[in-house]
Amino acid sequence: QVQLVESGGGLVQAGDSLRLSCAASGRTFSVYAMGWFRQAPGKEREFVATISRRGDKTDYADSVDGRFTISRDNANNRVYLQMNNLKPEDTALYYCARGIYSVISRRAEEYDAWGQGTQVTVSS
Repeated sequence: QVQLVESGGGLVQAGDSLRLSCAASGRTFSVYAMGWFRQAPGKEREFVATISRRGDKTDYADSVDGRFTISRDNANNRVYLQMNNLKPEDTALYYCARGIYSVISRRAEEYDAWGQGTQVTVSS
């Protein structure tokens, strides 16, 4: 059973950067696509970014495209989310998730393992 542990969240000011990290257990990390989702208080969980098993394909939500970058290190079972030029509306609990396929997807139902989340708070 895979376990995902996120880290790197915190309280920052608008315009700052953060790098989230997700450590995955298990031997099959490189087989599956990975994704980042977020959920703000009172709102539904939303897609943020996804990366294919080899890291050659990525996709981003329109709200973060050009500011966030997803990457992965298959040798060390890690996936990252570099977040630049953060805005107050980026405030949320950020989740790492493992896909059920090797290809990218924006659909939460196509992810079968989730971490506990790391909080990102951006002040104006």
